[in-house]
Amino acid sequence: MLFLLFHLDDARYALPASRLAVVLPRVQTRALPATPPWVSGVFMHDGQAVPVIDFCRLVLDRPARARLSTRTALVHYPLGNGDSRLLGLVLEQATDTLRCDPAAFVATGVDTGDTRYPGPVCHDRHGLIQRVDIDELLPPPVRALLFPTARAGA
Repeated sequence: MLFLLFHLDDARYALPASRLAVVLPRVQTRALPATPPWVSGVFMHDGQAVPVIDFCRLVLDRPARARLSTRTALVHYPLGNGDSRLLGLVLEQATDTLRCDPAAFVATGVDTGDTRYPGPVCHDRHGLIQRVDIDELLPPPVRALLFPTARAGA
């Protein structure tokens, strides 16, 4: 299986390529009021408004650095009603891929409490890689803010 690799400082993370719609250069967003600081904003892609999360701000409490390797990955985010919408993720050093057996990722054995997106880890010659569970990325209140039609069942 193919994964997109990205970094948060020295830590490496992986997103399943099967969940990616497209990887773009970093996009300009319009801020959204009443959202957490790690919600970068919204932008238009193919006629659709796409909310964007700054993954660095979510995890490290700092904005993603403005570098050529910083990308906006659009992922298929499930709404829980069988539908999905695009969700943008600002990712640093999102320029490499990893091909590996999904079974190579093993549970960490650590209870992350209400933070559910940190998935299992695998190891390669450069160290650990943690898979991000896209389905668990947004806490329910933020999911309801960014995708209100999902709450209404539309």
